[in-house]
Amino acid sequence: MGKVYVFDHPLIQHKLAIMRDKETSTKDFRELVREIATLMAYEATRSLPLEEVEVETPICKAPMKMLAGESLAIIPILRAGLGMVDGFLSLVPNARVGHIGMFRDPETKQPVEYYCKLPEDIDKRHLFVVDPMLATGGSASAAISLLKEKGAKKITLMCLIAAPEGIAVIENDHPDVDIFVAAKDSHLNEHAYIVPGLGDAGDRLYGTK
Repeated sequence: MGKVYVFDHPLIQHKLAIMRDKETSTKDFRELVREIATLMAYEATRSLPLEEVEVETPICKAPMKMLAGESLAIIPILRAGLGMVDGFLSLVPNARVGHIGMFRDPETKQPVEYYCKLPEDIDKRHLFVVDPMLATGGSASAAISLLKEKGAKKITLMCLIAAPEGIAVIENDHPDVDIFVAAKDSHLNEHAYIVPGLGDAGDRLYGTK
């Protein structure tokens, strides 16, 4: 059964508060997304398996712990998810990166896939799906379903801000997926935006409207 982890680290909460401010510049917003993604990735990878190896220090040989070789892949949901990739890669630079393009139809509010490019061996990798906002949960759920159809067996979802409605959708559709979020907000408004949220993450990342 998947779990929901809501971060309470002071640095994450501080940076998130600055991000939410409507006066925060595109440059600062982009940097904050990257920084928060790095901090979140540190915690989200806590369960990675370790193995004991022998390391020779300048003093002697000694048993040490190193990653047990589990392969990772970061899967941003385009386009806003791209803002979280570099922060994650700063900790695990050898991870592969796939891309899934999803957009929410403004009329039906349903996710529509328009692009998918993934590592060939996703069945052997721990996949971290990243997207700043988990609003209705439709796009994230559809992306996870697509990954499972292509053979993915171990998936974690990482978002900056989530609405309870979106979390409920993932828990219902994909009870095996852990969810990591920097903040769980109040609700969705009539336009399916997270309240209080931070607006459209993609627009704020790239300076578009």
